[in-house]
Formats: sequence, structure tokens, C-alpha cells
Amino acid sequence: MSKILILGATSAIAEQFARLYACSENEVLLVARNADSLEEISQDLNVRGYSKTSSISYDFSDVEKATNLIKQCYETLGNIDIVLIAFGTLPDQNEVSLDSNAMHKEILLNYNSIVILLNELANLFEKQKNGTIAVISSVAGDRGRQSNYVYGSAKGGISIFMQGLRNRLAGYNIQILTVKPGFVITPMTDSFEKGLLWVGPDKIARDIKKAINKKKDVLYTPWFWWWIMLIIRFIPEKIFKKMKL
Repeated sequence: MSKILILGATSAIAEQFARLYACSENEVLLVARNADSLEEISQDLNVRGYSKTSSISYDFSDVEKATNLIKQCYETLGNIDIVLIAFGTLPDQNEVSLDSNAMHKEILLNYNSIVILLNELANLFEKQKNGTIAVISSVAGDRGRQSNYVYGSAKGGISIFMQGLRNRLAGYNIQILTVKPGFVITPMTDSFEKGLLWVGPDKIARDIKKAINKKKDVLYTPWFWWWIMLIIRFIPEKIFKKMKL
């Protein structure tokens, strides 16, 4: 039996991930802001086979309540086997460049709130001495680009934080998985033109589950993004800054 906590449960990837574990032996706790959407997803998962599905409505930008949220999650589930953090936004770079308050809100949600929740989870998992914490970062965090460097810097910060957390908890039988998707077809990317590199959220969810089973540290998904980002990381800065990426 696995007890699964999903933070940002209404995201397309998170919903597909939850479905992969739907069986009578597993229990899931869904956390997201929209209570109505949570109820719909809970009902769907119950039909698919979860022994128990519960939910908590929570605004992730309210970082001061992060400690209480994690305590509530532990009281609901008890021992937690898998945590997936899947919430975030994709801001318009031009808009946040012109509005520092908007930029602050994006960084608060996409970085601050996640690392605070991670710290709370890490402290509890350290006592628990087992489990998996997976966080959806992004290939955008591998190198700053003019088209999305506010979003990319938050994701890059998350990836570095995860590295440190992985190092800290290495001796406690705790998996810290950094997930770096490429282009994913979700409601958040509806306005983007799609091409050959785009995949659905179900593909990302399946790759995350495989990475958890294989005890991986970092997952590029789909796999070819590892090679793409390797090339991008090694482009000399003199050339890179002239590129319109």
C-alpha cells in the first residue's frame, strides 16, 4: 500500500500521475487551490480504484501557512510514501519585465513556496527515514534565455535546491527526484504553437513513475531533452547572447 501526496493536484501532469497509482491498495491526498476541481478529480480517482481519496484546498502563494499544511497532510495520511509537487505558473516574460510586483508574485509561487514546502517535507521525511519527494522543475532552468528567464531562474533555483536536499538526505533512504520536462501540452501552454517536440501530460506522468521505480535523481522527459539541453548549456556565452532564444 502506498500513501501519496500530490501538491498542485489539478495540474494536467499531476492528474495523470495520480491515475497511474489508482488501485485499491493505495491512498491519495490531493492539494490545490480550486475546491471544485479537486472534488471532480477525487471522484474520478475513486471510480478508478483508490481505496481512499481526500483533498485539501490551499493557496500555495500563502507561504506562511506551509508548515500547517504539511502537518495537516501528515495527520491525514500518516506515513507518506510519495510526494509530487506539481504546481506553478508560466508567466509572460514581457509582462513581468515591465511589472516588478507581478515578477515578485511569480517568483513567490514558482520558487519560494516550493522550497519552503520542500524544507518542511524534508524535516519530516528525515525522521520517517524513507519515501520519495518528486518535484516538477523544467528544462528552462538549465540556462537563462531572454524569452523566459524569470520562469527559468525559478526552475533553476528549484533544481539547485533539490541537489542540496538530495545530498543532505542521501543517507536516509529518501529519493529526491528532480523532473525536467520539455514542451508539454497542457492548459498552461494552450497559446503556444505546437511542434514535434511537444508531448502530452500522460507521457510525462509515465516517465515520472518509471523514474521513481528506478530510484533516479534527475529525469529529463522526454529523454531527448537531455541531449538538447547538453548542447544548449555548452554554447559559448558570446554566441549564446546573440541568439534569439
